[in-house]
Amino acid sequence: MTHQHDGELVVFLIGMTINKPWRPDLWLPTARAMGPMIKELVRDPELGLLGYEQSISSRGPVLIQYWSSLEKLYAYASAQDAEHRPAWAKFNRRAAKANGVVGIWHETFLVDKAESVYNATPLMGLAKATELVPVTRNSARERIGLDTSRKATQAV
Repeated sequence: MTHQHDGELVVFLIGMTINKPWRPDLWLPTARAMGPMIKELVRDPELGLLGYEQSISSRGPVLIQYWSSLEKLYAYASAQDAEHRPAWAKFNRRAAKANGVVGIWHETFLVDKAESVYNATPLMGLAKATELVPVTRNSARERIGLDTSRKATQAV
């Protein structure tokens, strides 16, 4: 299986680094702040979140978010009446008092082309955020649109 999506696609990675694990009093509020934002985004698809996956890295939690447009991502981040702005303000106030205990990072990717394959997995990632469809091209190069000269039965 693979994913299918037409239109703009943004992948937004956001995470938290727990720099002083012995201070949960200072990093736990930051960890808890993401839940209300995700609930708000899931409740209202017009805000632009297509889907998300949660993970834990060696430094802390990471969310992989899929957005329908860069403008909707930026609009949500700056909306005065959304969960993000007050959470960001609280984080900055806490960080000023306890510099270096917890960090926040994000990376934003405007995706021109994307390739995926899912074999014996639950619905996840881009397929969960967009649409799960059968693979019609067997090579990754073909699925992403880089090599149309190969036969569809040839796999990488």
